[in-house]
Amino acid sequence: MNQTLKLPVGIENFEDIRKLGFYYIDKTKLIEQLLQNWGKVNLFTRPRRFGKTLNMSMLRTFFEIGMDKSLFEGLYISKNKELCDEYMGKYPVIFLSLKGIDGLTFEEAIIRITTIIKNEARRHHYLKNSDKLIEEEIKQFQSLLDGKADDITDSIRLLSELLCKHYGKKTIILIDEYDVPLDKAFQKGYYDEMVELMRGLLGQVLKTNDFLQFAVLTGCLRISKESIFTGLNNFEVLSILNVQYDECFGFTDTEVKKILSDYNLSDHYLQIREWYDGYRFGNTDIYCPWDVIRYCKSLCADPDALPEDFWSNSSGNEIVRRFIDKADIQTKNEIERLISGECIEKEIAEELTYNELDKSIENLWSVLFTTGYLTQQGRTQNGKYLLSIPNTEIRNLFTKKIKEWFSDVSKNDGKTLEIFCNAFIEKKPEKIEQLFGDYLWNTISIRDTAIAKEKKENFYYGILLGLLGYKSSWLIKSNAESGIGYSDILIEAPENRTGIVIELKYAEDGNMDAACKQALKQIEDKDYIAKLKQDGMRNFIKYGVACYKKDCKVMIYEE
Repeated sequence: MNQTLKLPVGIENFEDIRKLGFYYIDKTKLIEQLLQNWGKVNLFTRPRRFGKTLNMSMLRTFFEIGMDKSLFEGLYISKNKELCDEYMGKYPVIFLSLKGIDGLTFEEAIIRITTIIKNEARRHHYLKNSDKLIEEEIKQFQSLLDGKADDITDSIRLLSELLCKHYGKKTIILIDEYDVPLDKAFQKGYYDEMVELMRGLLGQVLKTNDFLQFAVLTGCLRISKESIFTGLNNFEVLSILNVQYDECFGFTDTEVKKILSDYNLSDHYLQIREWYDGYRFGNTDIYCPWDVIRYCKSLCADPDALPEDFWSNSSGNEIVRRFIDKADIQTKNEIERLISGECIEKEIAEELTYNELDKSIENLWSVLFTTGYLTQQGRTQNGKYLLSIPNTEIRNLFTKKIKEWFSDVSKNDGKTLEIFCNAFIEKKPEKIEQLFGDYLWNTISIRDTAIAKEKKENFYYGILLGLLGYKSSWLIKSNAESGIGYSDILIEAPENRTGIVIELKYAEDGNMDAACKQALKQIEDKDYIAKLKQDGMRNFIKYGVACYKKDCKVMIYEE
């Protein structure tokens, strides 16, 4: 392997990857499968950052008239000479990516859609000089170039007609991330208008288009056929539950091992599997390719680099927060089970509309699954799916969103928070225990199963730190160096210049009394009040706090 090949972080153009010396995981088997099984309209639904755009770029490069055949040399598809001879470079192609469609208003979104269609028309600029188009057709094409088409809903179909007449071959149409405009419209409040536009746009080009060879669409969600695909026949939906094409999006275990070997990173295999594996497409275990590439690039620059939440930090993750906001007692219990590594049993609705998402918590379970926040571990006898959190990265995301939700909810109860914080100054461990226990009971906790003890402690520590942050007059330091170690929480309160030390432990065996005593001993042995003394505090209070599931124990150090 030539390690001079660059890792393609953020490179989604197949031609650039092949020409400019980027590493490429061969996914050209998708072409063979598509040609052997294709319907008139094929929809692939996969989570974001799983290679949809790159695969669509690959399809355009393969089929488009005038393409560079050398780009596929040595790749899987080149071995199928019959298919290559029949299809490679033989069709006009329209390629539209809608992933950038956004806008605060419907009018802004229309401008962006028009611009994308106009730019694609410009890619076929030679049609202006076509001797196979009549004068009226050339005028229509000019209106596309200018972004002034009278009817935007007919613009893609019109371009396919002009291409077909120019080449004498029907057009292949590729539409990437078709559902993004609907997602953004739902968030910004113009969903109904966008549904009507997309129904017209896709209906015109996909339903009764005599100039269409076939079409491929990608997206995260399978939007209800009744919503925007009304009357569309021969519509092939290829979701993450479909066993066809299960290795075409994302990286398989074999592919991950190869890239690690090629860059001398095989020692990190188990770490990468824990953090970024766990998805299941059809019958195949899949890694998130965005994560794998990003982490490999980090390791090439710094062999000691730690895994990061690359995928979850590349989007707003609003759906997870919406889900937690709507959670009732049963759902909170199910979230706890998921975070602890268990599976839960759920029905999956594969067809939804965005305005149905909030109608039931069951719909949100389905969306979390189809968008990659949950994965499936098989089906039960009654046809339901066993859902689980795929990996450490997504578990971290759920924990983060739970903390944010808890912080927002608890801040609405200022009176109780004031009593809770004052109890630390007033030396009332029983009151602290009671109120902290109430907070734990009402939040979503981490259960005592597969999660490491340190991560459980960090969870409860984060909750406690968030509650204490209510006191704006207190200086609160977390993991501060003091004495001969690092204390969990140091508080410098103006009330009588009081310094407070809090050490938190997770009672793995349920013995919270012993855990509290261990925490207090650690405060003494490591002299955690040293920093408080240096900062001029005169009175000192030391607390040992122990947590176990949704319960807690608080002890105060007695001189």
